[in-house]
Amino acid sequence: MRNKKEIKEVSYTNYEEFQIENRKKINLRLNTVLWFSALTGPAIAFGVLIGIFPQVNYITCVGISVYMLILAGVHLFMVKKWPESTVNSFLALLALDVLLVGMSYNHVYINITWFLVPLLSLLFVDKSVYVFSLISNYILMVVSTWLISPYGDQLRLDYDVPMQYFANYIGGYTIETVIMLFAGSYLGKTGAGYFKELINKYKEIKDREEKLKEQVDILESMAGIYSNVNLLDFDKMTEVSLRSSGFKQTPMDLSKQTHTVMNNRIMESVVTDQLKDFKEFTNITTLQKRLTNKKSIYGEFISIVTGWFRAQYITVDTDRNGVPNKVIYTIQNIDNEKRKEEQLIRISLTDELTRLYNRRCYEEDCEKIRQKKMDEDFVLLSIDVNGLKITNDTKGHAAGDELIKASADCILSSIGAIGKAYRVGGDEFLAIIHSDDPEKIVNEIREKTLNRKGKYVDSVSLSIGYARHIDNKELSVDELEKIADANMYKEKEKYYEKQGLPRRIY
Repeated sequence: MRNKKEIKEVSYTNYEEFQIENRKKINLRLNTVLWFSALTGPAIAFGVLIGIFPQVNYITCVGISVYMLILAGVHLFMVKKWPESTVNSFLALLALDVLLVGMSYNHVYINITWFLVPLLSLLFVDKSVYVFSLISNYILMVVSTWLISPYGDQLRLDYDVPMQYFANYIGGYTIETVIMLFAGSYLGKTGAGYFKELINKYKEIKDREEKLKEQVDILESMAGIYSNVNLLDFDKMTEVSLRSSGFKQTPMDLSKQTHTVMNNRIMESVVTDQLKDFKEFTNITTLQKRLTNKKSIYGEFISIVTGWFRAQYITVDTDRNGVPNKVIYTIQNIDNEKRKEEQLIRISLTDELTRLYNRRCYEEDCEKIRQKKMDEDFVLLSIDVNGLKITNDTKGHAAGDELIKASADCILSSIGAIGKAYRVGGDEFLAIIHSDDPEKIVNEIREKTLNRKGKYVDSVSLSIGYARHIDNKELSVDELEKIADANMYKEKEKYYEKQGLPRRIY
């Protein structure tokens, strides 16, 4: 099972980098070998116990294990501090050779292991490490053979003196070492050449991957912009999806079809009131005529699944008369863009303080009303805040703002869904409602102002006037506004008289 931890990818740009990283890894692996080599002592002790190594005592076994543990610890410290150092490699290989000397001296013979150490050094793919390993291995073989020659001579009847034993074995070891020199050099050279070639190929693959990744990133970037990208070829009469694998082609037949396969699928989700316009825009039988001498055309529609989207035809190639014969057709989701656009429109049409609609919105709505017949229950309200000036002068503008916002809340909550309220000036409000009983709405606004108290103001007072279309059918919306304003000012005069205050201070 793969390790769930993140695996760091190592990328080599040249052979020298590979050698350094390889040396780090092999040094760590050899350190593990050194730790396991400490088990040599217990293994020999078991042989002593069952009579295999009668010449060895248990103290020697303990000494071997302690020796290997100390060397493994020292090697681990060096690997941690200088992980790529060749000294660590020399130390590990030398430690294994010394272990073999100790085993030979205590008459534990495993002759083939001598040549295992130089073979291990080939893993470093480094000529200097291999040469060091081979030379040190040969020197320690000479030392080991010299040390055991007296003992070996006693066991062999065909030798008169220990030197004969030594010469015989060293002669064989020398021949084997020479063979190892040439064979190892060849293997090392072959391995180095193989790794160099592999690294070069790896670099080529990585370069191709980088280029491919760039292309994929571009395609993914385009995929983020366009939901669908198709090529319409009017010469071959084919529709090709540029996003599908293998660029799947679909035949087009203008005598039998008016829309492409993709658009037939998209039609299923287009909202009903835009379906007719979408069909007209995507009609391929008229597309060439509509695109003649044009770079592109587009239309914006709403899908019940994805929201707003933009369908666009882009001319790729034309004939001499400017008639397109190859066209790119794209579908781009613009729902977020549209929502931001709508939000900006709402902001531009909204009063910042009260969140009611502003004068600009009122003027646009009035223009729409001027272009059509007013409904029978159309009513226009003109509303003004009483006492705003004196509130600002005596309690400050924070109190004045609170008074305006409180007034707006009373108006908006009373009108509800039957109309729209606008703040068209500092303390001036207008409202367009549809009601057969506007007096009821006016009374509801006034009732809500009676118990309205805030942090700075204890009461809210509004002067309200209105004009109904049903009472003035011949008048325009602008003339109804004047009537509503006049009625509002009458209310305001009554308020001043009741308060016994001159109008100018309010």
